[in-house]
Amino acid sequence: MVSPAPQPPAPGGAASPELRKVTMSSLLGTVIEYYDFLIYSSIAALVFGPLFFPSLNSSTSTIAAFGTLAAGYVARPLGGLVFGHFGDKLGRKSMLMVTMTLMGAASFLIGVLPTYSSIGIAAPLLLVFLRVVQGIAVGGEWGGAALMVVEHASARRRGLWAGIMQLGSPLGSFLATLVFALVSLLPKPALFSWGWRLPFLLSALLLMIGLYVRLRVSESPVFREQAAKSNPLS
Repeated sequence: MVSPAPQPPAPGGAASPELRKVTMSSLLGTVIEYYDFLIYSSIAALVFGPLFFPSLNSSTSTIAAFGTLAAGYVARPLGGLVFGHFGDKLGRKSMLMVTMTLMGAASFLIGVLPTYSSIGIAAPLLLVFLRVVQGIAVGGEWGGAALMVVEHASARRRGLWAGIMQLGSPLGSFLATLVFALVSLLPKPALFSWGWRLPFLLSALLLMIGLYVRLRVSESPVFREQAAKSNPLS
């Protein structure tokens, strides 16, 4: 069965309902991804040092905590390469579902991760691993979300709609700052025992919302067209 041809852009470069839906979906997905990615930095600055590197002095444990933060940024290019490759093979939408699931799962697992006092050296090692997963996820998310918007938009308005999607990064940063500001109002013992986990556990709810919205958008018309050319009898 031949795949349906992609719908042409609205006349005159006007935004179609599907383009608006894809743009808002990409915007929301990027907000969620950057919230998860950046909430880590706020908590690493204050909490992760004493909880995951308690055998070091105060300054060194803070540096070690920021080292785990850097691991996510180092992993981002790998995410772009991996999900860019598979996005061309399997589709933009499916890869965006994977990146969002990876990010949400990694963030939630950080929220339930035992600290050094419970499992010793395994705690910081697992923290670094989950941070690398976050980096890979956000690296794949950004490029995939931008492609989804650009490939749905008309040539005359691609910059505009891609620019709207780019608002996800500062909005995600703002949301992360707001959530941590609220959590930091807790008494210090509560913050260090369970309060720091709340922003990460919130990722589970954000993941469900993001996946629901993303499931309702169509695949990139450019990818569908190329898939139809590659498999004319499918």
